[in-house]
Amino acid sequence: MKVAVYRKEHFNAAHRLNNPNWSDEKNQEIFGKCNNPNFHGHNYELIVKLLGPVDPETGYVYDMKVLSDLIKEKVLNRFDHKNLNLDTDEFKNLNPTAENIAVVIWNILRKEIDNKLELIIRLYETERNFVEYDGN
Repeated sequence: MKVAVYRKEHFNAAHRLNNPNWSDEKNQEIFGKCNNPNFHGHNYELIVKLLGPVDPETGYVYDMKVLSDLIKEKVLNRFDHKNLNLDTDEFKNLNPTAENIAVVIWNILRKEIDNKLELIIRLYETERNFVEYDGN
């Protein structure tokens, strides 16, 4: 028996989508407004999903208070109200697209959560645009 549990969090961050190997014209063509040299921001919605067996002793798949604290410590404190390009090590040389942000968050949390649980990251950049990453 597997059950999925979810934790939803929010963070705000600025970024600029840019490939330094491309010309300004190509960056503008590919990334449009997201290539603004003065950056732009999003109110990200993060959903962390854990899928696994229910512990017969606790009745939990994972203690949600522990998950909340883990997300705050490892993700929100690192990215909330930051310029991802300038203020974080993770995106110094990695384009901070929603896809890359989701993968980075998955890698951060995967180190902290038992591998017996499946970890899926869903990241909303806007109400209509979101990505999901499960480690594959």
